[in-house]
Amino acid sequence: MSTSAAAFSQPELRQRLNLLLVLGASLTLSVVLVVFRVFLTHQVYFVFLLWNLFLALVPFGLSTMLGLAAGPVRARVLLPVGAVWLLFFPNAPYILTDLFHLEPRAGVPYWYDLALILTCAWNGLMLAYASLLDMQNLVQRRLGAAASWVFVVVALLLSSFGIYLGRFLRFNSWDIVTNPLTLFYDILNRVLHPAAHPRTWGVTLLFGVFLLIGYSTVRLMGRLSTTPAE
Repeated sequence: MSTSAAAFSQPELRQRLNLLLVLGASLTLSVVLVVFRVFLTHQVYFVFLLWNLFLALVPFGLSTMLGLAAGPVRARVLLPVGAVWLLFFPNAPYILTDLFHLEPRAGVPYWYDLALILTCAWNGLMLAYASLLDMQNLVQRRLGAAASWVFVVVALLLSSFGIYLGRFLRFNSWDIVTNPLTLFYDILNRVLHPAAHPRTWGVTLLFGVFLLIGYSTVRLMGRLSTTPAE
């Protein structure tokens, strides 16, 4: 069979479809919470979270496309798509920092906004981990297990640096095209003078370690046997 489904066994396809269903249900919950808040308050303040979720879906969509491709993915496809994936990947865990927007507001309970932001942050994190798992599997098939974990660590550290650039310097993924000189200068300045920018490296390292521990935990939980002990 030459279709993309041929790359997966039936159990693997079933697991992937189940994952898509669960992620779809979780994303639907976030959308419903945001829409209901708009209806309740007649304000569109948290609608930006829907855009953030869309950006978080981009790397997941790219990695899913590569993961479902029939046969080995050729380098001329993998490298450019992988570069775009890495560019957009920080948008997924970035939603965790939208907790900065949590504060009491008139017209809606504080706990409601907490639940709303947490569901969006959770979806961003799960989309990031699901996407990273696909990419790690691709690297492992080509270069081996050790190289795949090096890739994971580098991707998460770069993602954490991207989170810093987005949250504190207010850059976004397309600034690499629309504002490359300023972006390059700010990055180079922090690389050449790390002691002058402790927040940069504090955020990068702390979020990088947190994301790596979370990813490792999710991977280990996924390997636990679901068969009851006799």
